[in-house]
Amino acid sequence: MVARTANADTNTPKAFIPEVRQPDFDLADDVPKYWWANDPAKTLLLAALSASFPPGERFFIDSVRHYQKHITDPELKAAVRGFIGQEAHHSKEHKALNGYMQDRGIHLDRLEREIQGLMNGLRRHLSPERQLAHTVAVEHFTALLAEEFLLKYNALEEMDPRMASIWAWHAIEESEHKSVAFDVYKTIGGSEFVRVTEMMAVSVMFPLFSGIHLVQLMKEDGQLFNLKSWLGGLNYMWGKPGVFRRLLPAYFSYYSPDFHPRNHDARGLVERAKRKWLGPVMRKVS
Repeated sequence: MVARTANADTNTPKAFIPEVRQPDFDLADDVPKYWWANDPAKTLLLAALSASFPPGERFFIDSVRHYQKHITDPELKAAVRGFIGQEAHHSKEHKALNGYMQDRGIHLDRLEREIQGLMNGLRRHLSPERQLAHTVAVEHFTALLAEEFLLKYNALEEMDPRMASIWAWHAIEESEHKSVAFDVYKTIGGSEFVRVTEMMAVSVMFPLFSGIHLVQLMKEDGQLFNLKSWLGGLNYMWGKPGVFRRLLPAYFSYYSPDFHPRNHDARGLVERAKRKWLGPVMRKVS
């Protein structure tokens, strides 16, 4: 594949260049074990996702960085630097969060190793173009979860505030950089067939691994037969408010040839979240 020069096709105006922040979170001993609504299923679902972030974020950085030398547009170059900076901090902070939860009896080390093995396999078997397409697809998933799951509904308000600040920060930055990998993919002339088929693969892998890991964590924690927790989580995701169900239109928009991540405008949600959650725990890096 021959790269082409970035030009006016990129959709990363200055307002969307990601800002790198240095968080300083308080993971105190008195944070409840089930820090989301005192609910095992909800808490362990996010714990399972957190286990995937350190190896996943490193993969995303590498897939974008592979094409960094082909980018000449100044704004997209700045956006890529911001993307890399934000994802590096996400990996670091979730590594610390995973260690904190591991020490409190939520066994995430094995899950993280499994995801690392998956990422290593993708590096070995996928072309650089398809690795970037994988990143683009997962970034769409995580941006939707951030915007419509964490920022739009009351999930953050139901969490212990010290945990909520971590997830709010991550959600805000996922929204801020959600178009960067896509813009790089378009800049290097990425195939639409590869983009769409990789999303199909991610649409199986993402919920499959998340679901398996949640079941494993619930079993290890003695909560596998906690029907109240399972039913409450299923209702929250698919019933009322039905967060995952409400994501479907935005998810399917990915398959349109006119898709761009910024078509799903969540700037209002993000700005409100910044005012509420990005306070003294955050220091701007660049």
